Amino acid sequence: MRGSDLAEPVVGPAAGLRTEYPFVLPRGLVDDRGGVHREGVMRLATARDEINPQGDPRVRQNPAFLTVLLLAQTVTRIGAVRAVDTTVIERLFASDLAFLQDLYRRINQQGHTEAEVACPHCGGEFAVDVAGAAPGGS
Repeated sequence: MRGSDLAEPVVGPAAGLRTEYPFVLPRGLVDDRGGVHREGVMRLATARDEINPQGDPRVRQNPAFLTVLLLAQTVTRIGAVRAVDTTVIERLFASDLAFLQDLYRRINQQGHTEAEVACPHCGGEFAVDVAGAAPGGS
């Protein structure tokens, strides 16, 4: 079976499976004109997304490059940038890269985007959605 033979995944309440996660980058991607792009979307990774990069020579030479490849495959948009590739991911600030790595881990390994945090003033603990939970997200 080829990838083009697969049906598009059904997303929404009827399907019960969320496949796309909106996010807001802490700093944002700066484009060539100086514009800052912070809002984006990451999709769930497939088995192919995780397996194919293992044979990439850039990963064999530098295992840290695996992160760049995984994010380039699963981040579908950052602001107006819809062609997210390794060059785009490499241009991110370190804090944004770390944010996306954490989001990838949360949605693909833990199945959620929530993190437990504590208020620095009162010490009360509560959950926050680190993906930003944009209204109307799927």
